[in-house]
Amino acid sequence: MTPQLHSQANVKSAAAWQPVCHITYTRDTWVKLTNLPNEYAAAEAKLLCQESPDTWVAWVPDHGETVLHKSHFYA
Repeated sequence: MTPQLHSQANVKSAAAWQPVCHITYTRDTWVKLTNLPNEYAAAEAKLLCQESPDTWVAWVPDHGETVLHKSHFYA
């Protein structure tokens, strides 16, 4: 493939690709925090129970129990 044709093929395939990420969190899953709840808190939290479709009650070492929005953590 010539460089021009190769780059056109990449553009077409990239435009057609739609990222889908369906992460299923469950009780007792350890997640990484995007922001620490205090300066002494651990960088990970253990999910305890789902409070709503977008929030989880979690336990953060050196902080305690807290409610995390799903945007506050990742796997």
